[in-house]
Amino acid sequence: MTVATKQPVQSQTVSLPRAVERLVTGMATSDGAGVKLTRVLTQDLQRRLDPFLMLDAFGTDKPEDYIGGFPNHPHRGFETVTYMIAGRMRHRDSAGNEGLLTNGGVQWMTAGHGVIHSELPEQEDGVMEGFQLWLNLPARDKMTRPWYRDFQGTDIPEVTTAEGVTARIIAGSSHGVDGAMQREHTEPLYLDLHFTDAGSFAQPLPASHNAFVYVYRGSIKLGDTEVPAQRMAILRNDPSSDGVLLKTDGPARALLIAGRPLGEPIAQYGPFVMNTNEEIFQAVEDFRAGRF
Repeated sequence: MTVATKQPVQSQTVSLPRAVERLVTGMATSDGAGVKLTRVLTQDLQRRLDPFLMLDAFGTDKPEDYIGGFPNHPHRGFETVTYMIAGRMRHRDSAGNEGLLTNGGVQWMTAGHGVIHSELPEQEDGVMEGFQLWLNLPARDKMTRPWYRDFQGTDIPEVTTAEGVTARIIAGSSHGVDGAMQREHTEPLYLDLHFTDAGSFAQPLPASHNAFVYVYRGSIKLGDTEVPAQRMAILRNDPSSDGVLLKTDGPARALLIAGRPLGEPIAQYGPFVMNTNEEIFQAVEDFRAGRF
């Protein structure tokens, strides 16, 4: 992976860390042209983990599991954040944007009032691994103009703590360093944490924010709860807590994701996420009429 320049670290402490509410096992499924993936954050968890709508994890060294990619498909009303751990994926959309995601890179796309895009592998063998997160937009911004940006691996700020834990800061801020993206209304925090050995990592969080951890290498301890690889830990909302404390007994990697809930109605039909059924009907009509 291409590594971003490490930045100065400010110490952070958490005195009352959040406990684990429950562990979630993702659902094996396929999407696009048969791409095999694990849907970790499913539709039934959207209100609990508001403003996040979906998290998919994909990872395989079998080309038949990913070679078809995700041909042209529409979105409206939310943002997609695609994070590549390994592999190469080409993005093209109806707004004229095009970019290549490579190891450690992030694609942040605001679908807004409507966009049609494709995500297709630019490799025929090797490992393809990464994540796609769906982040909701507030009602006032759901019909905003589509927007897109690619961040290469070197564009993602990193910090390494005194205990040797490296945090890649995709969104929000950690240890005094701002991430690649900021969002005013949902205030997302998106960290990729790399533990090279036994250690701990503290991250303050507003008590009002929803938060979860997804472990994709090794295992993590949150309080008394062991979170193994390929499990998501939903963190309890406790008004007295001031953050999250992750500990490991050895090498591990995990995503820490948190955000301010919008508290708005969620109406979803496939790739359209609005606030009312009437808005969903309009989205389908607009797509069929070629207005995306």
